[in-house]
Amino acid sequence: MVQRMTSPHDGTTVFAADAAARRHGIELLEAAPGAATLRMAVTAEMANGHGIAHGGYVFLLADTAFACACNSRGVAVAAGADITYAAPAHVGDVLVARAEERVRFGRNGVYDVRVLRGAEVIAEFRGRSRIVRDPSTGAQGPRGAGGGNGANGEHEGTGPEGRG
Repeated sequence: MVQRMTSPHDGTTVFAADAAARRHGIELLEAAPGAATLRMAVTAEMANGHGIAHGGYVFLLADTAFACACNSRGVAVAAGADITYAAPAHVGDVLVARAEERVRFGRNGVYDVRVLRGAEVIAEFRGRSRIVRDPSTGAQGPRGAGGGNGANGEHEGTGPEGRG
């Protein structure tokens, strides 16, 4: 069941517009400010030459969870991301990706996504986001989607390292 958020642009909004994610059977289970949980079943069409889930599909799941979480803060795009694969996923596995905001500073954010098969970690993903439009005003940043570094010393930690 998807929990709706009150923001006019949030994780549910960006997911609803994500045809690639839906085409591959990704489901949004929960969305909250700075967080999201999604699920995907690994199908035979997702298998690589080794007979395991192609890493691109695992990345797609993690990246979609990241997008839902960071878009709860405004219209956001990825500034970068990386993934570490810890275990293979197999055809028939159901994977769950849980995204959590770690820190925001200026218009930037850092998000961690853990991809699980049950309790087993399949992959760890870290995404870096950039707010390109304020959801309350619709205003773009100083140089639109690609401009400026936004690091203005304003830190708003939401993860364990940001709490005092």
